Amino acid sequence: MIPKAAQLLGIAMRARKIVTGEELVITSIRNGQARLVLLAGDASDNTAKKVKDKCSYYGVSCITTGDRHSLGHAIGKDGRVTVAVTDGKLAESIQRLLT
Repeated sequence: MIPKAAQLLGIAMRARKIVTGEELVITSIRNGQARLVLLAGDASDNTAKKVKDKCSYYGVSCITTGDRHSLGHAIGKDGRVTVAVTDGKLAESIQRLLT
C-alpha cells in the first residue's frame, strides 16, 4: 500500500468515514453509502468474488491492494480484508493514488 494512501485511510478512519468487515461493507454498497471499496490481495476467492460482484452491480469502484495486515494497519486495526470508504472526496483521492 502506498504510504500517502495509507495516511488518507487513517484520516478517513478518524473521521468515521470507513466501514470494515465483509457483511458491513456489502450492506454499505447496497445502501449506496460506499464510494470506494478496498480489498486485500490475500482475501479468499469466495470473499473476493462476492465483494467484486456487488461492486460491479452497484457501480462502486473496487481496488485490490496489499494484504490484510497492511490494510488493517492503515486504519489502526488488526488485519482487515475489506474496507469501504463512505466519503466521496476521500475515496476519490485514495483511488487516484492507488490507480
